[in-house]
Amino acid sequence: MNKRFLNWVTFVAINGGLLFGLNMAGISGAIPFLRDYFVLDDIALGLAVGSIMIGCLVGSLFAGSLSDKYGRKAMMIITAVLFMVSALGCSLTSSLWFFVASRIIAGIAVGAASVLGPTYISEIAPAERRGTLVSFNQLAIVIGILLSYIIDYAFVNLDNGWRYMLGVPFVFGLINLIFLLISFPESPRWLAKVGKLELTHKILEKVGGKTYADKELNLITTSLNNQTSDKRVKIKDLFRGRLAYVVLLGTLLAAFQQITGINAVVNYAPTIFQQTGVGSDTALLQSIIVGFVNFVFTIVAVRLVDKLGRKTLLLWGAGGMAVSLAYLALAFTFHSLSGLGVLISLLSYIAFMAASLSPVMWVVTSEMYPTRYRGVAMSFSTAVSWACALLVVQFFPWMLHSLGGMVSFGIFGGFSLLAFIFIKVYIPETKGKTLEQIESDLGLVNVE
Repeated sequence: MNKRFLNWVTFVAINGGLLFGLNMAGISGAIPFLRDYFVLDDIALGLAVGSIMIGCLVGSLFAGSLSDKYGRKAMMIITAVLFMVSALGCSLTSSLWFFVASRIIAGIAVGAASVLGPTYISEIAPAERRGTLVSFNQLAIVIGILLSYIIDYAFVNLDNGWRYMLGVPFVFGLINLIFLLISFPESPRWLAKVGKLELTHKILEKVGGKTYADKELNLITTSLNNQTSDKRVKIKDLFRGRLAYVVLLGTLLAAFQQITGINAVVNYAPTIFQQTGVGSDTALLQSIIVGFVNFVFTIVAVRLVDKLGRKTLLLWGAGGMAVSLAYLALAFTFHSLSGLGVLISLLSYIAFMAASLSPVMWVVTSEMYPTRYRGVAMSFSTAVSWACALLVVQFFPWMLHSLGGMVSFGIFGGFSLLAFIFIKVYIPETKGKTLEQIESDLGLVNVE
């Protein structure tokens, strides 16, 4: 295998993930300043922070079908431009509604990136490295989250520091755009789907040599020939026969990734710590620790996903999250458990999530869907995930203040337990199999 080429295209593809993390968590340090600057109550604050999720829902819903039509690369280029536009809008505005509009644009880019990165990498990576390489997208996301916490801490005491916090993605968006334009190939499986077999073979040959390219192209064309319809794939096509069952599994897994509370913690980490009585500077420092643990345990997932398997990591993660959230809920009730206990339980939750659902969900969903339907299916399941994230982020400030920490984190813990049961019973193991083998195992070979 040409590791240098694979590493390069993966690096460029996951830049969208880095921008994803910067945009999602970068606002956390700005929340107190936004509340004062725009004079926001809890619901309005939820709108200012959570409006990005509206865009995520839209971006993820349409990115797949548009990338099926115009190509993965073209949509990545558009996404990079949207990241730049939104960063300028958020950092320069003096209007709440313009701020919300800019956050929605950022969300469209984040939603698109959440579909395009895993889809692209799954379509170019060889089976034995696919899990690891797709997981790098989540690693880039958590690097972006950690970097955003550090940037927030650096700017927190500057005049208008919140504007700098929110303007940083412009720089990274520009770098991403340059990388995409200089030297980045289209997805070989997308090229095969649109009939550009010679170019498909050329890219596959760069990945693994002529013998590998011959074998992979044969598998790809056989799979595409078994799906004989030339009609453009639509959302409604996902709800027929065996494909509907597989899409349901992928969509529920994507939903569980969000309703277990990860974006509430990522977006409101400083607020959660302040709720337990620490100052804003200390809360930001503790948030950096959260980001660091997120980063370290995502590396654990990257190293283990192709060794232990997807299902094993998902089960350990969901179980550990349920226990951590149970302790966190108790810590808000019994103050003798709070302080350091809150930090430790939050870090444990983040560690289990980072080593399981956060990265592995993207791996499993990108692997389960057949080539012809992958773009639209990934869009649908990711859109449902973002719809769940929107609800969590929008209402978490209200939940925390009105219901209290015990009930809020108890709800997330209950969903973590349900996720464990669902994964145990329904999610298949896909480790070490080609995408075409997975299609066959799931009964999708002749799906129409």
